[in-house]
Amino acid sequence: MAALQASTLLVSSSSTSSLGCSSKRMITALIQLTKPLKLSLINDPSATITKKLVEELSTRYGYTFTEPLLMDVTQKDRVLEPRLSPTSSIETMKKFYMILEAVEDRVEMHNNTGEQRDNWNKLLLNSVNMMTLTATTTEAMAAATPAPSLRLCSALLFTAATSMSLVMSKIQPSQLAEEQRNASRLFKQLRSEIKSMLALQSPTEPDVKEMREKVLALDWAYPLPLLGAMLEKFPVKFEPAAWWPGVSNNSRQSKGQKTFANTEPNGWSEELELEMRAIVQVLKSKDKKDYLTLGNLALKLNKMLAVLGPLLTGIAAATSTYGGSTATTLAAIAGAMAAIVNGFEHGGQVGMVGEMYRNCAGFFELMGETIEATLEESL
Repeated sequence: MAALQASTLLVSSSSTSSLGCSSKRMITALIQLTKPLKLSLINDPSATITKKLVEELSTRYGYTFTEPLLMDVTQKDRVLEPRLSPTSSIETMKKFYMILEAVEDRVEMHNNTGEQRDNWNKLLLNSVNMMTLTATTTEAMAAATPAPSLRLCSALLFTAATSMSLVMSKIQPSQLAEEQRNASRLFKQLRSEIKSMLALQSPTEPDVKEMREKVLALDWAYPLPLLGAMLEKFPVKFEPAAWWPGVSNNSRQSKGQKTFANTEPNGWSEELELEMRAIVQVLKSKDKKDYLTLGNLALKLNKMLAVLGPLLTGIAAATSTYGGSTATTLAAIAGAMAAIVNGFEHGGQVGMVGEMYRNCAGFFELMGETIEATLEESL
């Protein structure tokens, strides 16, 4: 009986001592866990908890971590540094930022130039029409009151209107404004593309070369200066606009029809390739052809009006110097018709309409070439 009581006491004491030890360990663990160790998912490689500590916490307290744990670092202790991909470098990033700055400048310049040339169109049109109508009225008054001064004033006004009409017909301010609007829109697209690549932190040297070529292609397609670099406003053949690298009017004419000769696997199924090729044919035979047809009509109409306006004011200027009712009547009629023609050509912005069709045709050509290049790529 005494032995049984002694064994019971030993068991109870041992269990009590084991419970005390375990509770002591639990209290110690709780104390250790209540230490100010803040854990969060902050993407900062310099604050990552070491693998050894994570394994220790997992084995000692049975915690499992499904996400990478990082130490909570205050904002003032963090240093923001550019994270470069293995193929990027500081020099590449500098070049990309330089290209971005150049694109930003071009966006601003094309915006300002477009507004300026749109104002040119409005002011020149108003000035030409006011001079033409004033000269026509003066010539009509000279028929009723035979005064040499009235005929001289009308002749001078008709001559000035002829000169300004010739300048407007040559440079086509409405078409120039549309060119600058298109250039600004395309440079904004290029700016967004560059910013996206910089946000991804993955530009490479080939990317720098590609962006540089795109900027130069846009500069070639939509020049800023007028003298020596202005695009031909009345070309012999109406061609789509080309603002992407490696394409020009001369190369387009010599390139001819492209054929699909790629036999290597490119990840496309045969059915999908046939559908995409059918889309390319539709783009060429329907969409692009429609815009080229409309552009040709706008170009022919613009050529006719550009010749007719200065011709009528020139006739009015020549006949206004002669006396007689017949010459005066002819000058007045020619001046009135010149005002109508100039208002329809420049007020209706026929040149701008032609440029819009040219840009739309270029967009469909770019889409077709992109699809063809994608189909010819191999894995």
